[in-house]
Amino acid sequence: MEAQEMNLGDLKAILLRRRWALLLPAVGVFLLAVVIAFVLPAIYRSSATILIEEQEIPVDLVQTTVSSYAQQRLQGINQRIMSTSRLLEIIKSLKLYPELQGKENPDEIAAIMRKDIALDFIQADVVDPKTGRASMATIAFSLSYNGKDPTQTQKVASVLSSLFLEENLKVREKTVREASSFLEVEANNVKNDMAEIDRKIAQYKEEHINELPELLQVNMQSLQNTEMNSDRLSEQMRGLREREGYLQSQLVSIPQSSGQMQKNRLEELQVKLDNLKTRFSDQYPDVIEVKSEIAKIEKENKGKGSGAQPGVMADNPAYINLAAQLASTRSEISSLAKQITANEGKIAHYRKLVEATPRVEEFYRTLISERDNLQHKYSELRQKHMQAQVAQGLEKNQQGERFSLIEPPLLPEKPSKPNRLAIILIGLVLGLGAGVGTAAMLEFSDQSIRTPEALSRLTSSLVLVTIPEIGGKEKSSFLKRESKG
Repeated sequence: MEAQEMNLGDLKAILLRRRWALLLPAVGVFLLAVVIAFVLPAIYRSSATILIEEQEIPVDLVQTTVSSYAQQRLQGINQRIMSTSRLLEIIKSLKLYPELQGKENPDEIAAIMRKDIALDFIQADVVDPKTGRASMATIAFSLSYNGKDPTQTQKVASVLSSLFLEENLKVREKTVREASSFLEVEANNVKNDMAEIDRKIAQYKEEHINELPELLQVNMQSLQNTEMNSDRLSEQMRGLREREGYLQSQLVSIPQSSGQMQKNRLEELQVKLDNLKTRFSDQYPDVIEVKSEIAKIEKENKGKGSGAQPGVMADNPAYINLAAQLASTRSEISSLAKQITANEGKIAHYRKLVEATPRVEEFYRTLISERDNLQHKYSELRQKHMQAQVAQGLEKNQQGERFSLIEPPLLPEKPSKPNRLAIILIGLVLGLGAGVGTAAMLEFSDQSIRTPEALSRLTSSLVLVTIPEIGGKEKSSFLKRESKG
């Protein structure tokens, strides 16, 4: 049918003409919605609100070792409680889902219960006291359970809320206990490492007792003193060598015995006599004196024998004195030579110690540094272990962050779903839409000409006569006459 302008009369005619196409779908959909609204089983909801309270003692005084965020910890607790084994225990103890027992396997029943449990976080804007910045934080959470029986629903919600409270305590106590045990084991391991390093340091110091860095100045001073002593000994050796040479030269010019001295004296007197005879006569007093002394010496020599023989012991006092001085000097030289040799050995020893000290110091410093690092680590671990023990007492006495049940699960008085009125209203709206849609589809798909105006537009001619539709009793009489005629 061609599109044309419609007035109120046209709309009334359409509604009258398509009344059944409008009413039947609308009533059908509405009745279906009513049936659905009253056939769906009533579902009751019982909820518990649990507050996340901060620890009572200021964090500046006692800090707990549980450092995870509340929401993160709640997710972990939720995963443990929502495990199949835990849910099956609750199902068995409270005799839940009896209609599914024997029809579904336990895993599927636990999955159905898991869908009936809801965990909702309650967040708020809080200000961090350390940074002063505002941020969103989870301050509480709501735990709900949906069931068909209101009393049973409340029991399940109570059990779940109790499990969350108990599991939080267990998790926190386990966390601080494991942290304390871990820190204690780590501290003992570091302590053992320190003992091993101490053993290595003691062994190294024993092996290099004179090469340690703290003895470097002592060794250098000893080396300097030894070198100065070497110069002094060398100077003494030069003096003794000079004295030895001098005594040797003196000793060569002195006869060993007195006979030799008389012989030498006799030779000197003989030469002197010869010189005097060349100038004076035999009666000259000096000639007589020299002859007299020569005669005296010859007489003494005749009495002693033929004079000093080889191998005869020296009896010249001057010679003996010089010989003794020479022997003493040579003894001092020998002793001094030994001192110089020993001193040179000391110099070599101290030089070796001084030269070895940098190498020894490098490894020694490495050991000391490693020991200091272990000591620092051990101190930190001991301090953390003490803090963990304090935190363990804090959690044991329930003075740390904890969950508090501020709204226990209540017995639901009316079902939370389905919303029967909403379903009926939605069915009414959908029914009206279905009826209107059906009527409009039929009307716009109908090509019949129902008004003179439509015929005039279609033929481009004027309509002369309008014959009304014959209906009801008139139509029945007309049909009878036609059949008789």
